[in-house]
Amino acid sequence: MSRILIIAEHDGQSLNISTAKCVSCAQAIGGDIDIAVIGSGADAVAAEAAALDSVTKVIVVDAEHLEAPVAANWAAEAVALAADYSHVIGPSTTMGRDLMPRIAALAGVNQISDIMEVNGPDSFKRPIYAGNAIVDVSAPAGSTVVATVRAASWKAAGSSGGAAVEQRAASSSAATHTRYIGLESGGSERPDLQSASKVVSGGRGVGSEDGFQVIYQLADKLGAAVGASRAAVDAGYCANDMQVGQTGKIISPDLYMAFGISGAIQHVTGIKDAGTIVAVNKDSEAPIFEIADIGLAGDLFSVIADLDELLG
Repeated sequence: MSRILIIAEHDGQSLNISTAKCVSCAQAIGGDIDIAVIGSGADAVAAEAAALDSVTKVIVVDAEHLEAPVAANWAAEAVALAADYSHVIGPSTTMGRDLMPRIAALAGVNQISDIMEVNGPDSFKRPIYAGNAIVDVSAPAGSTVVATVRAASWKAAGSSGGAAVEQRAASSSAATHTRYIGLESGGSERPDLQSASKVVSGGRGVGSEDGFQVIYQLADKLGAAVGASRAAVDAGYCANDMQVGQTGKIISPDLYMAFGISGAIQHVTGIKDAGTIVAVNKDSEAPIFEIADIGLAGDLFSVIADLDELLG
């Protein structure tokens, strides 16, 4: 039987929803499911993890040098825990893409990326070519499977469980070649882009950083997160952590509204799992209309002004 260890993603205060999606993937693999909460003073995170369905045990590794999510420090602890497990998985988020390859390297195995479907304990489906093809990949029999989970492809597990929580001492010291300096945050109260149920995005058609204000205003009125195309980020209209797409964030909101986004393949890759896609672009031939559930060829500023009036 498989024994699966999930490396929890968290901010020290709360569990990221991507961890609950990893649990759903682990359920599909089958076997005992444990969650590792690496950090410092993360008791609230451990309690959230313990409540997830199908989780047998939560292992808390608490040390001062683990407080910040520095992959160079977390990877050593994950590998120390991994000896008892057939699978070690984490979300394919910004943090997961930094952490999981390090774990794979230290474990001496190749990582499997972006699991979107489980064929069997050692066999999975994952997207390639910007999501235009799906391939079957397999890990060698008997080797530890280290993988990232494509969060957009999985629903979050329920939270009616009651797993045991076990405390363990750290087995390593802080890395000498990497140190945590600090975290800069915009301080926005908008929902997290990767877990939001509604996302409003702007592209090159917004025209400027000032023009992007209408995107923020509409998102705030809808209680939505804000995203952007790579073209908008490269043009300096908004921060790069807002980028949606193959080289940005892969998301699966219930509602995705795209304003002034042409629909380049790398952007479409990031929104394929969205529930309803609404596109507004003055170019009626824009590729985004090919995947949109609702499309409107028109001036985005006029459309947003009309929406704003209707929303009151």
